[in-house]
Amino acid sequence: MELQQLRYVLAVAEERNFTRAAARCHVVQSALSHQIKSLERELGVRLFARTSRRVELTDAGAAFVPAARATLAAAERAVAEATAASGEIRGTLTIGAIPTVTAIDLAALLGDFHRAHPAVRIRLRGGGSDVFMTSIREGQLDVAVLGLPEAAVPKRVATRILARESLVAVLGAGHRFADRRRLRLDELAGEMFVDFPAGGHGRAQSDLAFAVAGLTRRVAFESMGTELMLDLVEQGLAVALLAPAVVPPGRKLVTVPVADGPTRIEYLAWSDFNPSPAALAFLEILDDHLGGR
Repeated sequence: MELQQLRYVLAVAEERNFTRAAARCHVVQSALSHQIKSLERELGVRLFARTSRRVELTDAGAAFVPAARATLAAAERAVAEATAASGEIRGTLTIGAIPTVTAIDLAALLGDFHRAHPAVRIRLRGGGSDVFMTSIREGQLDVAVLGLPEAAVPKRVATRILARESLVAVLGAGHRFADRRRLRLDELAGEMFVDFPAGGHGRAQSDLAFAVAGLTRRVAFESMGTELMLDLVEQGLAVALLAPAVVPPGRKLVTVPVADGPTRIEYLAWSDFNPSPAALAFLEILDDHLGGR
């Protein structure tokens, strides 16, 4: 069994298509198909059920993929560790980022990292803080930007606080509170809200703030991204509680501080057990950007 065969299997499993998998692996489809068939003969099982239009994992394939992914990750980590010992960083840097990164210029950070370590492949993943922390512990992410309520403490990962910020009320320009200098949660309790999906940390700080105040609110709209939230607010359909930095200038929106509003802490997280060379190199670039703060 060769590592390249594992790469091909994972590509097909993720793409659900041999043509796209071959393009992703930069090989012709016939070569990729041949290698997978060769591996299936070696294993004595079929990994994929396939027709000209459809590709699915068999039960054997579904059982094989997690171990294949772990094996390939371990092999790539071994190569990265060996080259790092000679002063060259290689391998992959996989980063998770919540939709509301405000404390750092992530694109600029990644640009500087790429120029300093051009042999490292960079992968960026979107999602939520809980999933990111689990992925770091399982070795699927190197680093992640988290956003958590002040009362929530990251567990079983190493962290650095990037920012602590109070969320503001985001209102349409024509809202009755648009000219206020400050609001209270009890004044907002009767409004219709747009927020992140229930159950995630992106939503938790606002839910917690209302609960502590003994108030309830109506969240009629849920979205994973802030752009749709701002569109809904601008249309007068809802109000939102967001970090002020995610509200761009030039829109028909108003931000108003909330006296007893929620507070969010933005963290950078990485493995507290065995961070990859790429993760440690990224932390060095981050230090340069933050100037040691």
